[in-house]
Amino acid sequence: MPALTPSRRRAAALVGSLTSLALGATLLTTSPAATAAPEKPADDTYRGQVQVVPGKDAKARVLRGSVFVDADRDSVKDPGEKGIAGVAVSNGRKVVTTDRQGNYKLPVDDNTTVFVTQPAGYQVPVDEANVAQFHYNHMPAGSPKLKYGGMKPTGLLPKAVNFGMVTSQATATTEQECIIGGDIQTYKKVEADYAAKGAFKDLNARTGYDGCGALFIGDIVGDDLSLYPGIRELTKRLNGPARFLPGNHDMDYDAKSRAHVYDTYRANFGPTYHSYDVGRVHVVSLDTVDYPVPGKSYNGALGSKQIEWLKQDLSRVPKNKLVVVAGHIPLLTFADQGSEQHQIDEVKQVYKLLKGRKAVAVSGHTHSIENMRKGDSMAGWQDIFGVAGLPFAHITSGAISGDWYTGRMLEGGFPMAVQRDGGLPGVVTLDVKGNRYTERFTVRGDKGADQMQLGLNTPAYRDWYRKNKPATGKPKPGTWLTTNFFMGSTGSKVTVSIDGRRAQKATRTQPMTGEGQYVGAEYSDPAAAQEQLVHGGSVADRSMHLWRQGLPTDLEVGKHTATVRATDAHGRTSSEKITIEVTE
Repeated sequence: MPALTPSRRRAAALVGSLTSLALGATLLTTSPAATAAPEKPADDTYRGQVQVVPGKDAKARVLRGSVFVDADRDSVKDPGEKGIAGVAVSNGRKVVTTDRQGNYKLPVDDNTTVFVTQPAGYQVPVDEANVAQFHYNHMPAGSPKLKYGGMKPTGLLPKAVNFGMVTSQATATTEQECIIGGDIQTYKKVEADYAAKGAFKDLNARTGYDGCGALFIGDIVGDDLSLYPGIRELTKRLNGPARFLPGNHDMDYDAKSRAHVYDTYRANFGPTYHSYDVGRVHVVSLDTVDYPVPGKSYNGALGSKQIEWLKQDLSRVPKNKLVVVAGHIPLLTFADQGSEQHQIDEVKQVYKLLKGRKAVAVSGHTHSIENMRKGDSMAGWQDIFGVAGLPFAHITSGAISGDWYTGRMLEGGFPMAVQRDGGLPGVVTLDVKGNRYTERFTVRGDKGADQMQLGLNTPAYRDWYRKNKPATGKPKPGTWLTTNFFMGSTGSKVTVSIDGRRAQKATRTQPMTGEGQYVGAEYSDPAAAQEQLVHGGSVADRSMHLWRQGLPTDLEVGKHTATVRATDAHGRTSSEKITIEVTE
């Protein structure tokens, strides 16, 4: 077949000029044009904190308090301010509900975080960084000596801890936008600047998520916990409340026991697991990292205490609600389907607790985008965990940091950071109506139009790939047009039309029907891999959302246009074009 040279129609293409590498491919890259954020309305945000009434009884072991409507928004339970009945409050194992007056009581020990589950129709306060305030840490003596400080002594058990809320139409409405942001993972201050110019600038320009807010699902920083204040500066840009859960890079690694491994995280962001309600959605945020673990750096697990809390938490949730189960390490994942460490030991217990419910799992950790649907199956899940197929959808959100802020710098002020699956950095949004949702991915620096990238997988490319990343196996013949459909999944359809000819259905490279991973040059995203092998970072040598279509062998010398249409499982269609030049 004659030589082929692709070129892209749009600016979001990957891969700079690589003609010197004799790949026969030139793809031009420019960064998206900057757009000014819309002017914000007057700030009516409910700012405040949890009311802690000092105690004097050194022998007290039962915490009492109230959940109340903070009518004057002063974070103090004043006479006449009504309590809220039926609200869940927990000490991390036991869950109780407030009585008719909004009162509760819970046993505590000297290392307890007490937290409230925000009901739909109410909003807990946020602090000056927009971080939701719904908990109280009790550690009378403070943390043992830790490099990053841990928790300061809290003193005697308070006489009362009162959780103020205000009524909220934003959390009452059954239509919600829930932002899921994975792995901000800053290792140094300059990387917080990259995040500020990327995903957080995008979120600052967006509205509509003031009810559900943004949930950042772990690896908030990269081991250096002194960078937490910089993350709080980022959340000041949000137009809704920020909530967090921890990842394996958010730990006090010098802690001697599991009891104190998240002390610095808790001091900055709150409980390591919790829940909240908006509309007809119940969000459960889990701590999925077990550390320290003999013989491992860490492990994906929940532990018996958290499982007991989850059981009690879900027992109070009506069966007609959508349950969003969030964790840093995925319950199950495509990227690490053969690894016990990077998936959750108690996955079958979680499935049992959610049986009969509408549910979706969201996670981060893998620095890749995954949209796995009910029934999807991988060999590793069956072999390691005995799971033959997913009982509900699992979404891995990708990372705000992308591939750890690697690659060449773009005009927007951040690095390319192409991820392990070939996807670009960004955030996932769950658009919820009632107890149903649709998922969408927004690439950093884009308003949502950028849903795929196209490339050519040619023999010349595969030869070059093997020289730069040696691989075993006999290379396959042929040339394919590849489509990396970021939110592509089982039920998606990709078609290719060359020069207006009848569209042909492309083939998904990873069908998710019980096989193992397909890895190597033939299963790679050429656009991403060329970018990565030239400018650094991981290599997109596998993906569960890559489609390919063989090109006709009768293309004449000259330029040809391929039109690709990608339709997701919800029937939403995106299209892109690529120009292919055939030479002698």
